[in-house]
Amino acid sequence: MFLGNESISEGAMLMPMARTAGEMPKLLGWNLPPEEQYLVHDHWKGFPSPPYYMHLMLAMIYFVLMNTSLIGNGIVLWIFGTSKSLRNGSNMFIINLAIFDLLMMCEMPMFLVNSFSERLVGYGVGCSVYAALGSMSGIGGAISNAVIAFDRYRTISNPLDGRLSRVQAGLLICLTWLWTMPFTLLPLFEIWGRYIPEGYLTTCSFDYLTDDPDTRVFVGCIFTWAYVIPMIFICYFYARLFGHVRQHEMMLKNQARKMNVESLTANRSEKAQAVEMRIAKAAFTIFFLFVCAWTPYAIVTMIGAFGDRTMLTPFVTMVPAVCCKIVSCLDPWVYAISHPKYRQELERRLPWMGIKEADDSVSTTES
Repeated sequence: MFLGNESISEGAMLMPMARTAGEMPKLLGWNLPPEEQYLVHDHWKGFPSPPYYMHLMLAMIYFVLMNTSLIGNGIVLWIFGTSKSLRNGSNMFIINLAIFDLLMMCEMPMFLVNSFSERLVGYGVGCSVYAALGSMSGIGGAISNAVIAFDRYRTISNPLDGRLSRVQAGLLICLTWLWTMPFTLLPLFEIWGRYIPEGYLTTCSFDYLTDDPDTRVFVGCIFTWAYVIPMIFICYFYARLFGHVRQHEMMLKNQARKMNVESLTANRSEKAQAVEMRIAKAAFTIFFLFVCAWTPYAIVTMIGAFGDRTMLTPFVTMVPAVCCKIVSCLDPWVYAISHPKYRQELERRLPWMGIKEADDSVSTTES
């Protein structure tokens, strides 16, 4: 592991690929002009600059993710926004999540330019725009998953009058956007916290490396606001949801035993609830992907603020960033696999995708 206070000669020995003409290694920030050197945090100044092929490799990964996200989330917005059978309050949350995922995708063209240039294009302004998009997308995706979990719980636990109206759904969507604002705008205007380059100095995030009490309090607050609180809501509502389903299934089995029949699930309401459960499973899968994507990033920020910063090498801090982008691409395809009505629309409008969904008379939009 390469520490920030190690000498250049030792760094050259450990990272021979960073040498230029077999002599001195390039250090991170080598191609930034003197007036922009303030962007490079002291933690990164002792690390050798990654070889150019690492920038190209990450650029290729991001290019694939960018196109996957654009196609997948674009189809979600197109189908959910134009299909009458999908115009309900619950599906408005799916559209909202797709918009947040597309915000994450908006970072990727900037990253491609930065990678080919081996530096931040736009310097401080470019860094702030990149980080603000990531902050809004990440925090918005977290609270959107919590709202989706709440909606699934209400819909399944109380199918007659638990479904949210479009007005109620609209208010909750406004809440998700308001939720993203504090910890997006405060560091953007440097009122509290700030945005700085991270890793290979081609991406940016909020400052979790500065060693002072103000930074630690900021990191603790954004960790609680953007990760812990949504996670508590999500776990609570999904636990209640699956507990309700388990209790309902036991009730059906007991009733079927009393009536001397094998099953009571052949009626229309039970079919409808089975369809809603498929959608709930899709939502839970997206939540699981959210945990896998943002937990590594949360760990990195907590180590940077409260732990041993020498564990955070440029490569280590780039891995969580890639994980976050992957999830924004997978979300729409999870719905393509699990949402019955969405699959029917895909089959009808895009037959070349080869999706086959039984035409069930039960609609997920009926109460």
